[in-house]
Amino acid sequence: MTTARLPLFPLNAVLFPGLVLPLNVFEERYRAMMRELLKTDEDEPRRFAVVAIRDGRETAPTAVGMPDTTSAPDATDRGPADGFGPDPVQTFHRVGCIADAAKIRERADGSYEVLATGTTRVRLLSVDASGPYLTADFEELDEDAGDEAGALAEGVLRAFRSYQKRLAGASERSLTTGADLPDDPSVVSYLVAAAAVLDIPTKQRLLQAPDTATRLREELTLLRSETAVIRHLPSLPAVDLTRAPTHPN
Repeated sequence: MTTARLPLFPLNAVLFPGLVLPLNVFEERYRAMMRELLKTDEDEPRRFAVVAIRDGRETAPTAVGMPDTTSAPDATDRGPADGFGPDPVQTFHRVGCIADAAKIRERADGSYEVLATGTTRVRLLSVDASGPYLTADFEELDEDAGDEAGALAEGVLRAFRSYQKRLAGASERSLTTGADLPDDPSVVSYLVAAAAVLDIPTKQRLLQAPDTATRLREELTLLRSETAVIRHLPSLPAVDLTRAPTHPN
């Protein structure tokens, strides 16, 4: 397994390979991370790792991945591990995703607008809080197809289209069509996991599935179950989810 030490960005969300991650970076510890990433040559990937925060372990977020500043020191005074407990590694899920920051733009107030893309699943090995921001050691995880991934992907795409129709209503004209959806089983599995309206523990379970086929099997079960539930609801407030570009936030 390939191992690497990378800057660590904890989030109250799950990032999947191939999915776009927009970030609003305003805390000093994360600003310091972005300043360091900007030192990387533009021809090289500006990589950091994203891990989801375990339910009940973080303070209430005020922005994606950020603990509540009303019950903590000023953002300029926060240490790298503040809000994540005495042993941060226990606060985070152990499987995350490397992100490649294609865009890092500094605003006039010193905050950053970041646009990154998930690339590779990784397993969290250890966390280091000795610097201005968290860093961590990771090992990259291979993505095996598993048995029947191709056939499962076709079934998941059919179930996903039905799920979208139930969310948006049968007359919705902006639904994703078959031509817009990928045919690579692993890409299908990540796209559906990110696009479906699921809680963080469920998305995390899908991210850390041992292979693509296992992830697709679980998605097929989830989509059929969710579609059946939606069918019996008089209305659903999540309609707009089918009209916007897909990203994990």
